[in-house]
Amino acid sequence: MKKVMTAVMAMSVSLGVWADGLSALKGFVSDVKSGKAAFTQTVTSPDGLKTKTSQGTFEFQRPQQFRFEYAKPNAQLIVGDGRKVWLHDIDLDQVTVRNADAAVGATPAALLAGLSFDKEFQLRNLPGRDGLEWVEAVPRQKESSFKSVRIGLRGKDLAVLEIDDHFGQKSRLVFSQVVSNAPLAADRFKFVPPKGVDVVQQ
Repeated sequence: MKKVMTAVMAMSVSLGVWADGLSALKGFVSDVKSGKAAFTQTVTSPDGLKTKTSQGTFEFQRPQQFRFEYAKPNAQLIVGDGRKVWLHDIDLDQVTVRNADAAVGATPAALLAGLSFDKEFQLRNLPGRDGLEWVEAVPRQKESSFKSVRIGLRGKDLAVLEIDDHFGQKSRLVFSQVVSNAPLAADRFKFVPPKGVDVVQQ
């Protein structure tokens, strides 16, 4: 009985550390300095009738370095090197580049790789669901590319992102094979536009 009670108390303490979404998010930002995962993204049209599913991988290293690589169905690469954010649309043979400061608050990838959420986002706890703790983040910048994002965390590990844009479109990213504090090579966050592609500065 004593062993059972000790185990229950240990579980209570462990769960209590991440008792709400904001606490879990704080743990994610302060304790997870890098990470990698696979993801499946489902985009739903404003009327809810059409969906598109993509798959890929995500890597990040604080501060403000990240790599979002879409493999299926259309190849696309987003790389943040801390100074600039590069978006390579491989099918269109085009690269779009913008300053990293402008991208913070404009892309969820930049949000996840940041050192602090409070400055760029208004945060609030949401009720727990699907075994996860949830936080809603609303960009303070009016020109942000999305209206709000809901972040689902399992402990201090990223599990789900739900993004609403300004046109009513919804995106849901479910992460798997998550490795927190993964050792990542520096060149994963460097990008050189391929020869011959159109480069658009924003």
